[in-house]
Amino acid sequence: MTAMDWELLRDGLSWAMLLGGAAFSLIGGLGILRMPDIYTRMHAASLTDTMGAILILGGLMIQGGLTLVTAKLVLTLFFLLFTSPVSTHALAAAALTDTRTALQARDDGTLAPTEVDLPDDQDALDIAADEAARQSIRDEESRA
Repeated sequence: MTAMDWELLRDGLSWAMLLGGAAFSLIGGLGILRMPDIYTRMHAASLTDTMGAILILGGLMIQGGLTLVTAKLVLTLFFLLFTSPVSTHALAAAALTDTRTALQARDDGTLAPTEVDLPDDQDALDIAADEAARQSIRDEESRA
């Protein structure tokens, strides 16, 4: 193969990866708009943004060749691969402690909220916070 053939192959592969990454990102954006509750929205976003980022950055790395730009893109990719699951988990934990209910499909095709059971330690923390707030109110009333 000649140098021109390798360049053409490199360009084709990088453009295919760039277009694939753009498609994944677009599908993830549509999933965020179309899904009914926060948990399914997070699922759609977390999976597609990771794959979209991998493909887009991979396509840019192929275009960049072996340069400092490629090294920076690799570091960016590792950063995204570590932070994306952590941020999705943190968002899901915050939604759960805020008692956001997930939607579940019924037999007739409609969606209905389901009950979310908080872990026992979260219940204990909520009870302790409520008791501390009540005690603070009692203290202020006794001072007045």
